[in-house]
Amino acid sequence: MSEIVATSNRFSHTAAEMQQIAQDALACARNGGATACETEVSNGFGQSVTVRRGEVETIEYNRDKGAGVTVYIGKCRGHASTSDFSPQAIRAAVEAALSIAKYTAEDDCAGLADADLLATEIPELDLYHPWDLPVEQAIELARACEAAAFAVDPRITNSEGATVSVQESRFVYANSLGFMAGYPTSRHGASCAVIAAENDAMQRDYWYTTARNRSELEAVDHVGRVAGERTVQRLGARKIATCEVPVLFEAPIASSLLSHFVSAASGGSLYRKASFLLDSLGKPVFAPGVRILERPHLRRGLASSPFDNEGVATRDRDVVAGGVLAGYFLGSYSARKLGLRSTGNAGGNHNLLLPGGDLDFRGLVRRMDRGVVVTELLGHGINLVTGDYSRGAAGFWVENGEIRYPVEEITIAGNLKDIFRGIAETGNDVVVRGSKQCGSILVERMTVAGA
Repeated sequence: MSEIVATSNRFSHTAAEMQQIAQDALACARNGGATACETEVSNGFGQSVTVRRGEVETIEYNRDKGAGVTVYIGKCRGHASTSDFSPQAIRAAVEAALSIAKYTAEDDCAGLADADLLATEIPELDLYHPWDLPVEQAIELARACEAAAFAVDPRITNSEGATVSVQESRFVYANSLGFMAGYPTSRHGASCAVIAAENDAMQRDYWYTTARNRSELEAVDHVGRVAGERTVQRLGARKIATCEVPVLFEAPIASSLLSHFVSAASGGSLYRKASFLLDSLGKPVFAPGVRILERPHLRRGLASSPFDNEGVATRDRDVVAGGVLAGYFLGSYSARKLGLRSTGNAGGNHNLLLPGGDLDFRGLVRRMDRGVVVTELLGHGINLVTGDYSRGAAGFWVENGEIRYPVEEITIAGNLKDIFRGIAETGNDVVVRGSKQCGSILVERMTVAGA
């Protein structure tokens, strides 16, 4: 069954209609004097249900659509967008983009992606799995999720709610080089956050699951139970004295270290000279055993795509090999600014994988012996220019390879250069929730500021 037939009754516009809108926008831009142009047309819908203390708190529906048009008059660029798909609105958006371009300064790096980099084959990546979820069923799933959290322990006295969501979208990207392609995607999820109280002290924690296909979601009662267990484990949290010890980033937040790496290795930060990884290509930036892979073509991957936001074909590559930085994250503009070529990362990284070793979370705790497990990060104290890193945190104190008690009101600090080079071990306890996939990460030494 073709994609047009399979999804035609779910979206406000068929794939064929969206392709026609894209073609009309490009034709209008060319007729208006654009020397090059590109457009993206998208529409989507979703449903989100939240239950709190067994009662329905919110039911949200969204149905969105939009078209963005970018035109180039020589090396001058203009962009405009509209949420109206009528011919008159598309024409008005194109005219607005052309008007902007006429008053924009020339930029030698502006323009479409290089034609020889555009995707010529579009592999099927199995990214679209619709879920016909009646709101009544969504409510019951959310209730079951929250109930499982409350059942964990009587000290769980309150809830921030359990949510079940369904999202589907589709887009078409086209440019004046003859490229036109698009596909539908889905993303569903369930989450729960609860509050526990003991001796006038309260703690909160949460858990969630997300996937393209509902069959790959964790069961809602499991999500609730984990949220409840994590919350109760934080009761009795203590403050600790300032020290320098190993720090183990639990898998759900360890991916934040990959996020900082991507930001520092992205073209925008590099050509603006706002990155601590300037001129680091081909140099060691991580511990020798670290390997980071980009795999854009994983079936049902949350960040899988056959091409980037400019139509450039994506490909498998090792971004870090043996601790050495082997590639940046570049779109066409930033690549030209740096005298390089696009890496297919206009719009960001695709599935970024940090392969784990032989140890799971418990094994990493034993390997650490003494130090801090971080399960929550607070604040945004990261300076990408210098690499300085300082964030509020909460987690657990480890002694003799065993978790002893929860800790709170601490700050972990260091420099990302040292943190990356100081990665002692990566775990195999991978949690897949987005574009960056990794297990827990053990860093040899950081400053932990406490009482």
